[in-house]
Amino acid sequence: MPLYSSGFIERVRAASDIIDVVGASLPLKRAGTNFVARCPFHNEKSPSFNVSPSKQIFHCFGCQAGGDVFEFVQKYESVSFTDAVERLAERARIPLEFENNPEAQRNRGIKDQLLKLHEAVCVRWQQCLANEAAGQVARDYLIQRGVSADSVREFRIGAAPESWDDTVNWAKRQGFDAKLCQEAGLIIHKAESNRWYDRFRGRLMFPICDEQGRVIAFSGRILQGDEKTAKYVNSPETPLFTKGKVLFALDKAKRAILDAGHAVVCEGQLDTIACHAAGVRNVIAPQGTALTAAHGRILRRYVEEVILCFDGDKAGRNAAIRSLDDCLGSGLSIRVASVPAPDDPDSYIRKAGPEAFREVLTRAQSFFDFYLQHLITGNDPATDRGRLAILAGMGSKLQLTGNAVLIDTYAQRTAQRLGVSVDAVRTEFRKIKAPAPRAEPEETRERAERPPASDNGYTDSEPDPSYTGSAPEEAPTRPQPNDLWLIKFLCQADGELLDWTMHHLDPQWIQHPITRKILQARIQQAGGDLAMTALLNELGEDAFSRQLVTEAASEQRVIANLPTQLADLTRRLRDQWIERQIVLLTSRLSDPSLDHETHINTLREQQQLRALKRQPLAPLADA
Repeated sequence: MPLYSSGFIERVRAASDIIDVVGASLPLKRAGTNFVARCPFHNEKSPSFNVSPSKQIFHCFGCQAGGDVFEFVQKYESVSFTDAVERLAERARIPLEFENNPEAQRNRGIKDQLLKLHEAVCVRWQQCLANEAAGQVARDYLIQRGVSADSVREFRIGAAPESWDDTVNWAKRQGFDAKLCQEAGLIIHKAESNRWYDRFRGRLMFPICDEQGRVIAFSGRILQGDEKTAKYVNSPETPLFTKGKVLFALDKAKRAILDAGHAVVCEGQLDTIACHAAGVRNVIAPQGTALTAAHGRILRRYVEEVILCFDGDKAGRNAAIRSLDDCLGSGLSIRVASVPAPDDPDSYIRKAGPEAFREVLTRAQSFFDFYLQHLITGNDPATDRGRLAILAGMGSKLQLTGNAVLIDTYAQRTAQRLGVSVDAVRTEFRKIKAPAPRAEPEETRERAERPPASDNGYTDSEPDPSYTGSAPEEAPTRPQPNDLWLIKFLCQADGELLDWTMHHLDPQWIQHPITRKILQARIQQAGGDLAMTALLNELGEDAFSRQLVTEAASEQRVIANLPTQLADLTRRLRDQWIERQIVLLTSRLSDPSLDHETHINTLREQQQLRALKRQPLAPLADA
């Protein structure tokens, strides 16, 4: 991952006014000194999403999302911090700078050249499809498939001429180096003749984009050829493109996916394009592979549920089954929508219409219901051999989940379908050993930063049978009211008042560790940068502490007599700490094994604490 200097990050922050950035995505309305909108991270009728221009932060009082301009881009676009920095830098036209990392600079330079090349060749193939005689076969094919002109423009579909050297010659005229074109996977070098030739020839070209909508690869569909010719040819893996980590049309579908609360996964580009044209825009497709674990992690940043909608034939069902294993570890809930055979989503939409397709999605089964039916269809449950195959198939897939509730739920359903006892099925499932966990690739794991999922129709006592992930971590305990008031006071305090706090408020008086962490981070700012964004930086990646700060800092009311109120609260915190110490000492005095000297010392310590509580607040001993 590129490393950016703190100075560079602060320049990007300074050039990225949060009102401009948020306002480009949400309709903001002024409310006092702040701006408000309906939160993009959860469904709400009245606006609870606040943006503060003076503090350069946002906070939603509904779902508690909050942070600075970088965090807004991370959450809104479901990207990493690095990507958020790069996108805001690009928006502000600030060249990227790396911190003492020549290798990162070289890699970034190569990627920038490849992005420029991919964009240029995409335009070249669009022009060929639109205007040239070489694109006529592709134009006829698109008309035959019912792909509209609007879809052609939106997905930037093009045509590669039926020529061995069209791209080679085009690149030479445009000044692109042949080696760069080879690294992009656009041309191939033949060592025997020392000549270059085009990878994509006589094909309908689909640009593959990253989540920002930048062209990073291509997929080419054959238009004419015999059965030996590959139907699709994709770009090889490059510094820009790893096929197991890219989802076709995600750049166009991500907002619809967030709004719908689930993603629909189809098999190919034309199916995906047909769905978008029909108004079902939360649809994406893997890039020439089954759905991978990396795909699952990407989708998990947006939603918790995926509907697999592959072709209605046997190959489509097998593709759905292959997609399960790698998705289990991502914690996605998986359902399967079965398009009636022999149709695929594209042909079914053209035949039955968009509403009928939406109904197919609505009726999608949980994966294990679908898989149980698949096993029963392929194995005769009236025979011993068939029953054993069904039990082995269900057991092996269920063991991948590691979820005892899910395993027991489908032990019951399997027993019911086979007409045998539940205990017998449970016994057979227990015989199947859980497979060893797959080795995770050595790559950065990006944390899903999303609000809680909306209600899925299941209660606490009735687990969602399609859920295949592990239980979420328990949320941190919210601090008590005194702590919350302290955080509010600290957010409004100036440098002089923070200096007073540092000399009068002992962090050990604070029980809640998050409040203590915020206090220590804030008083360190005394005499320096008091901006809320600087405080958020001090708190690092601790989402809960950042949330408490943005909540407190979004308070629009100016606190009257702040020094007096802070002093009163500090004394109250001190006195509560003293009372807790006295209780502990009283408990110690009740110990019958306590020797006489310790007993006397404990009593003396109690007296000193009671005397301290009667004293006015004073500077700390080590201040």
